[in-house]
Amino acid sequence: MLDHAEEALHFLADSSRENLAEDRMLQLALTRLIEIIGEAAHRVSPDTQKRYSSIPWPQIIGMRNRLIHGYDVIDYDLLWDTVTHDLPPLIEALRRILKKA
Repeated sequence: MLDHAEEALHFLADSSRENLAEDRMLQLALTRLIEIIGEAAHRVSPDTQKRYSSIPWPQIIGMRNRLIHGYDVIDYDLLWDTVTHDLPPLIEALRRILKKA
């Protein structure tokens, strides 16, 4: 999860929302990375999810499901917001968890 979240932010480092609207490869890359993050979250055991309840597991998994099953109607504004607003705190939380391990 951490590697893919960091990679998504890296892909957007010098991009704007307009770049995302115009760059098909960026759209596909970010969509896939968010799908992978959601799939990885789905594989985290319920006990571990409970232990780290500050992470929004259902929302992460739900986003993956929306992207996988709604591939023909992806809301790129939502994708942009997810990567730019939701991933930075997720990355920090995952780093803290891994630091403890």
